[in-house]
Amino acid sequence: MPSERPRLTPAIADVRRAVRAALADLADRAEAATAGTGTHPALVLVGLSGGPDSLALAAATAFEAPRAGLRAGAIVVDHGLQEGSADVAQAAADAARNLGLDPVLVHRVSVGAGGGPEDAARNARYLAFDEALHATGAARLLLGHTLDDQAETVLLGLARGSGAVSLRGMTPLAPARTVPGAHYLRPLVGIRRGTTVAFCVDSGLSPWIDPHNADPAYARVRVRNRVLPLLETELGPGIAEALARTAEQLREDADALDHFAEEWAEEVVGLTEDGSLTLDVGGLAANPPALRQRILRFAARSEYGVSLSRAHTLAISALVTDWHGQGEVSVPGIRVDRRGGLLVFTPQSLTPDAHTKDAPRHGID
Repeated sequence: MPSERPRLTPAIADVRRAVRAALADLADRAEAATAGTGTHPALVLVGLSGGPDSLALAAATAFEAPRAGLRAGAIVVDHGLQEGSADVAQAAADAARNLGLDPVLVHRVSVGAGGGPEDAARNARYLAFDEALHATGAARLLLGHTLDDQAETVLLGLARGSGAVSLRGMTPLAPARTVPGAHYLRPLVGIRRGTTVAFCVDSGLSPWIDPHNADPAYARVRVRNRVLPLLETELGPGIAEALARTAEQLREDADALDHFAEEWAEEVVGLTEDGSLTLDVGGLAANPPALRQRILRFAARSEYGVSLSRAHTLAISALVTDWHGQGEVSVPGIRVDRRGGLLVFTPQSLTPDAHTKDAPRHGID
């Protein structure tokens, strides 16, 4: 006798609803694009580790995607960092197929050592995600980050003094790193981790419990198991939700400031024929620090692919706001000096005698 379908519990309903809402825009566009053409529905992939969060996401996506006119598959990444990791990856892939996901890809990656173990594993994982997006032509890759993950990210950003870049948390929709037109999608960023665990229980699913998630050697684990519970005890319940709301508000503010900074850059930035970038000192000085520093970072990133740290940005900004004839500022890949009413960004590969006096003014692509 076939087993009965799981009843629609609050946890199942909440996760499915979140996935349905996240896929709605893609479903509308896919319907318009395929109407009367006979082409295949758009494909979405789920990043599946086998843990409660990603397994709940995979099950909800397997249910919701066909109802939205979409196909759904999965990508399982084997980091090779634990004994038996290949078996864990295979079990996750089998679970995905049992849920009806297709295609199901398994990628074994090589994790480097740069930036610490967590960053190295993350970089390898996202590289595999982008390879899967490219290979399958999927439009979205769904990730199982929850509200708890968001709260942990904000706290870690606070501890590092990372500013708005970290405090804005993880965005629900973000461009894929190397695949134009594809996006990462986080449907569960407003769902608590306890809800995904309940989803698996209510659905009769058996998630894998990663032992690394209990290892206090990792800062995120300490935040999860010690810091957040302590804050809940000392300050009252709702801390995780408050941190997530803070991230959302900061993300809105940061997006607005970034937009204005890019508009202002069109007014103050020029480019010489020899590859040096010029920024009008008066235009920079007229802006408040939040915009001025964003303009500097935007210019360096857009023209030279250089990400300025806050210390670098403040040192360059001092050429505008605290000018007393000081020498150039050197940052990785760029030299910056003030020449009259201009800041001149010169690639380290160029000689320092670049002429910029009558350089044409135009915006940055």
